[in-house]
Amino acid sequence: MPKEEMVCDLHSSIREGAYLGGPIWEHILGYWNTSKTKPDKVLFLKYEEVLRDPTKNIEKIAEFIGQPFSDAEKEAGIVESIIELCSFEKMKTSGANSTDSLHIMANEYPHESFFRKGVIGDWVNHVTPEMADSLDKFLSDKFYGSGFTFAE
Repeated sequence: MPKEEMVCDLHSSIREGAYLGGPIWEHILGYWNTSKTKPDKVLFLKYEEVLRDPTKNIEKIAEFIGQPFSDAEKEAGIVESIIELCSFEKMKTSGANSTDSLHIMANEYPHESFFRKGVIGDWVNHVTPEMADSLDKFLSDKFYGSGFTFAE
């Protein structure tokens, strides 16, 4: 399936609630709301936040799972090593993510089709302005009153 068709299918699927795994906004809101009522059980991070300050967020994850970094570990560069090991480029080139393909509802998608650039705002290269406006309005309605936003 050509990339343009895949983006259009995704746009339609999200709006219709037919996205694989169910209406994605329900999953987002479920985890968002639970992270507010049970912050010890659900840590809600946004990709953009992690990219802006990976050190702070890796430390936040470590604390959340009960394994905070010691000062010695921080001084030894352990946090930076984890950031490098979990970087978009490392994950993208991992053997597990670069071979074979995924079959979804009679369509075959090569694993590399699930990776783009890993940068904030790259979506503008894949979604038309009309699609973006439509999804913004649609999701604003779905998230209304929850306190959740995509914008920072």
